[in-house]
This record gives sequence, structure tokens and C-alpha cells, in this order.
Amino acid sequence: MTKMMDGVTRRKTLRTDHPLWAATPRITVPSEAKPRHQDYDVIIVGAGISGAMMAEALADGNRRILVTDRRQPVRGSTMASTAMIQHEIDIPLHQLDKLIGKEKATRAWQRSSEAVKHLKRTIARLDIRCAFEERNTLYLAGEEYGSRALQTEVDRRLEAGLQAEYLKSAELRDRFDIERTAGIVSSPSASANPAQLTAGLHKAAAVRGVETVSLLDITDLRETRDGVVLATAEGQLLTAADVIFCTGYEFLKVMESPAHQVISTWALASEPRTPRPAWLDEFLVWEGSDPYLYFRSTPDGRIVAGGEDEADQLAHLDQDKGKAKFVRIAEKLRDLTGIDIGKPAYGWAAAFGTTTTGLPIIDRVPGMDHVHAVMGFGGNGITFSAIASQMVASRIAGKPDPDEDLFRYPD
Repeated sequence: MTKMMDGVTRRKTLRTDHPLWAATPRITVPSEAKPRHQDYDVIIVGAGISGAMMAEALADGNRRILVTDRRQPVRGSTMASTAMIQHEIDIPLHQLDKLIGKEKATRAWQRSSEAVKHLKRTIARLDIRCAFEERNTLYLAGEEYGSRALQTEVDRRLEAGLQAEYLKSAELRDRFDIERTAGIVSSPSASANPAQLTAGLHKAAAVRGVETVSLLDITDLRETRDGVVLATAEGQLLTAADVIFCTGYEFLKVMESPAHQVISTWALASEPRTPRPAWLDEFLVWEGSDPYLYFRSTPDGRIVAGGEDEADQLAHLDQDKGKAKFVRIAEKLRDLTGIDIGKPAYGWAAAFGTTTTGLPIIDRVPGMDHVHAVMGFGGNGITFSAIASQMVASRIAGKPDPDEDLFRYPD
């Protein structure tokens, strides 16, 4: 008896314009034109940040592992990331309590915090040069979450054993010269060059025998009693004990759900050495508004800022809209901080996935035992990719993760 899926993943234009990371060094990953073998222990579909973390987590020098992508590695939606590696989830903890219950919400936030620490250790262990910097986060009161909500949020985070400091308007003004009714300072968070991080993880996995093939399109999939069979656009059949789809927003058609949607976002980067307050080099900043503004600096003094999200998965393809979005982001940044980035050096737009809870989906494909999917990352793509790599690696090893219930496919 076999179980078959048709069409596998939806092809999308994942990003537009000119992302900053495309102009940086050390982002190329060696890949081959076709697989060396027909049979593998694990096949990972998708060579972005999620696939790279998955490959590194699974690579043990013994398993035969293949990473495939219909594009060149690193060149999909990962290139559009702003690499705000936050432990905070898009849905505040006190709000997530209402959606999934207090116990689960606590575990979700705690796991996200631990994932940032895990990523730091992984980068240090592998000595990946990706401009990784530990940061604090400054979360500002906004139109959606005001001072009372932020005080409630701090109390709830402290109850959950998470680090958080509530700032009243006067303290916020004194420390950051920002006029808002309240703010939260918290840790741990970080920033990085997402393309260099992805390439570094792929290269580390390759040293342990992981094989990468690019420009290979998977067109069909069957699960059998012995594992999984994949068909390629060239008519080749590949088999594996387990298959993991890390295809981001080109998700499996069978994984469509009312709880998950794809929306559009915009981001820009300034020229190097843009004048900015000294404190910004130690913080990631975002706000309790919808849509929210977020921004950070880079080691060479650029300002990376983004937001203005729209619940339209095709809006990021509209270049005229993009120009207006870039102007709006720069204006909001200037009004809040006084930072004038002038004409942006880089501007890009992309699609990204969200869920009603702000949590990713890390689960087996419904009705299948050996086909796994990772999707719905919201504003925490890199952090949630780290969780996914740990969780799926444990599952394949026969050691279920205690937090698997948090990231199930919604019924």
C-alpha cells in the first residue's frame, strides 16, 4: 500500500529587488548537478536556513544525506531575512496564554529562548564567520500593545523564568531618547548575516558527508512500507528512509491550513557608517503595532529596517508599492529615532508565512510516518529553524522531543 501526493510544493517568487546579503562574501555553497546515489537515509528538500540547520544537525558521518533545491543553495527566501534572531515570539506571552494555554505558552517561549542560545553555541563550535553578534531586544509600546499590556507581559515573562525589564516612558526617554509610553528590554537575542550563516552550516555538513544538489525539482512523492520515494522533474526516482521538506513558503500543498497564511513584507538597508545612537549597536528594536516597524544595525554601521506587512502573498511583487513601502519605513524610523538613512542602499520584498499562534509547524505530514514538514516561521525564522532541526533530528533518532506537541499540524 502506498500513499501518494501530487504536485508536491507550490512554486513561488520568494523575493524581489536587491537584498543586502547578496552583495556579501562567503555565501556560495558547492553543489552538484545530480545525486550520486538513488537511495539515502535522509533527503532534505530545501537548501535555505532551515535545510542547512537540518543537514548540520543530522550529519554524523554515517548517514547518507542529500539536500536538494530547485534553486541554488541560499538563494531562496533566506536571502530576504533581516536576521533579527529574537527569542520573542510574534504573539506576546500573555496573549499566547489565551490561545494555547498557560503551560504550553510558557514552554514555547522558553524553548525559543533556549534556541537562541543553542544557535550561538553551534556557530561558535563550527567557527562560522557570519557577523554573529549577541544583542538585547527593545520592544516598544505601540498602537496594539500599550503600557499596560507591556507591564502585564513583563510580569508574565518573569513568572515563566524569562529575563525582562519594564521601562516607563521617562526611563525609555533617558536611556534611548525614544518617546513611547513604555518599553521592554530583554535577552537573549542576536543578529547575523543569514546568507553567510546558511552557507557556513551547509559547508560544515558537507565535511561530514552531506551531499547537495541544486536545480533539482521534486515533482511527486510516495510513502511505502519501507520509506519514501521521490520523483524528480527529470524522471529520476530517489528513495529515503525519511524526507524532510524545508521549503519555506513553497510549502507542501497537503499542508495548507486556515491556521497558516503567506503574507508580504518589505525591508531596506542604509549605506555603511550611517549616523546612529551608540546604543543601537547592542539592540534589536521592534514595536507593539500592526504592522510593526523593526530595525537593527550591522557591524559596518548599516541600518537594516523593515515592516509594513500586508496580508497579501503577492503584494511584494508590486514594485510601485515597494517604493512607497521603503519611503514609509524610512519615515517611521526617522520619526521614532531621528535616524535619517537617506536613499537606501538596498531594498527588497518577500513573502513569509505566519500562523494564528505565531508558532511554526514542525510535524509529520498528515497520514505519513516518514515525511516531515517545517513551515510557518513568521518573524522568528532563524530561531524556529534551530528548534526544528533539534526536533526532527530527535524524532528520526527515535527520541521524541518533549515539546513536539507545541508545533503540531493544526487539526
